[in-house]
Amino acid sequence: MRININADIGESYGKYTFGNDEAVMPLIGSANIACGMHAGDPTVMTRTVSLAMKSGVSIGAHPGFNDLWGFGRRQIKMNAQDLEYLVTYQIGALLVIAAAQGAKVTHVKPHGALNNMAHDNQDYATAIANGIKAADRELIFVANANSEMTRAGEKAGLLVANESYIDRRYDDNGKMISRDEGNAVICDADEAADQVLRFLTEGAIYSVSGKKIPADIHTFCLHSDEPTALALMQKVSSCLKQSGIEIVPLPVLMG
Repeated sequence: MRININADIGESYGKYTFGNDEAVMPLIGSANIACGMHAGDPTVMTRTVSLAMKSGVSIGAHPGFNDLWGFGRRQIKMNAQDLEYLVTYQIGALLVIAAAQGAKVTHVKPHGALNNMAHDNQDYATAIANGIKAADRELIFVANANSEMTRAGEKAGLLVANESYIDRRYDDNGKMISRDEGNAVICDADEAADQVLRFLTEGAIYSVSGKKIPADIHTFCLHSDEPTALALMQKVSSCLKQSGIEIVPLPVLMG
């Protein structure tokens, strides 16, 4: 059995460093690289692309709201057309930076509040799908399982990879619990590994109340800015290997 693990990564900027990218990168299959709006800058983007190439990790764009102060985790109401252009703009930046190093961008994963809003908001989901398609219709759309993004991506003719999370808990609607709640983030490595294996073997997401929500999951996401990210990824990687499950880049899994 094969699965993809992706990580939101390259989220440092200027003199500010977030996450342990060099340690996390070799453990994952795909990297979602911040594109300068919620985090990242041209130098960080270039460095992260290089790091992904050295680790044999597939490269993806991680567009978010123009919200550096809030790390892209503040909800912003936008005209859908403007949002589409914002997504294309960020993907385009990474496409060129990657091409300059002989690398190819293969997927797109929305960040933070944009991702959360587009889970339910059809207009936002469609804007993201159209923004991806405008940049490159061959890009894989990494979308929350059972979300409007999945439906919008399929309608746009994009290849969609359904996503769940290593380090987040879920409510009974199959959505990530808000970070405003104290139990939103999983910090215990054993719990994180158990969740990944359970979701995979059961073909479903489980809420904190125990509700089973059927889901076809292709990829699991790790937030590399969390202080516990490396410990969680090391444990998940070890448990998957022991279970005979191989972590592969997203294009390999979806090809």
